[in-house]
Amino acid sequence: MELGLVGLGKMGGNMRERIRRAGHTVLGYDRNADLADVHSLEELVGKLSGPRVVWVMVPAGEPTQSTIDQLAELLEPGDVVVDGGNSRWTDDEKHAEQLAAKGIGFVDCGVSGGVWGLENGYALMYGGAPEHVATVQPVFDALKPEGDFGSVHAGKVGAGHFAKMVHNGIEYAMMQAYAEGWELLEKVDSVTDVREVFRSWQEGTVIRSWLLDLAVNALDDDEHLAGLRGYAQDSGEGRWTVEAAIDHAVPLPAITASLFARFASRQEDSPQMKMIAALRNQFGGHAVEKKP
Repeated sequence: MELGLVGLGKMGGNMRERIRRAGHTVLGYDRNADLADVHSLEELVGKLSGPRVVWVMVPAGEPTQSTIDQLAELLEPGDVVVDGGNSRWTDDEKHAEQLAAKGIGFVDCGVSGGVWGLENGYALMYGGAPEHVATVQPVFDALKPEGDFGSVHAGKVGAGHFAKMVHNGIEYAMMQAYAEGWELLEKVDSVTDVREVFRSWQEGTVIRSWLLDLAVNALDDDEHLAGLRGYAQDSGEGRWTVEAAIDHAVPLPAITASLFARFASRQEDSPQMKMIAALRNQFGGHAVEKKP
């Protein structure tokens, strides 16, 4: 099938390549002309055959809203827009309503996989009407990991981004646990090789995971993370997870504490946040702050 892809950054560019490897045609647009196949949204839409599918991979908030506004004027009834960025689920309902007034379908899709997705596949959580999901299904199948798992039609519009938000909240708490354990091990005199302790956990233990593998990768690069500043950003989804928990009276002590720990990282050079920063760089290519 044909796909229009808007946004060719770290995620979008690799997604374009993976979809092409599956035999589909992808036309990509990005404000960086060096990355783009076409040089405007108008050109993108004009070169796609109907019914068109346009996948948006731009930052949440105003960039996404602006792109949706433009596509609402360019696309035709029967076309479908997919928001694969990290938009808040409440925005999805507004976008779906805006596009439905023009006869255009909307699917929201949470995407996980970071810089490793090109080779390993992307975990996909999508929400929307079954007929709109069916239109996009060949692209979902191209992006997902091999095997029976790795993608889910999570429910109605907004369900995909809500599921991805909770996924990221859990990710916050898991990274925080590894970071706290690493700092405690580093603190005591009796443990002389913390990196190898972490490596030993990769097989046979109940805490083995991809995040643990990435922690070992980071420690192989810099055994004591001495070159990193203990500062970690939050993407916004951790905050949204905690806010949703408050709205629904669901206790999330571990996820909430992990979010607050990131806030603490901005007040001092936190050893735990060195590990959080290193993990975020390993799985998502997120920037780290080096010590001067």
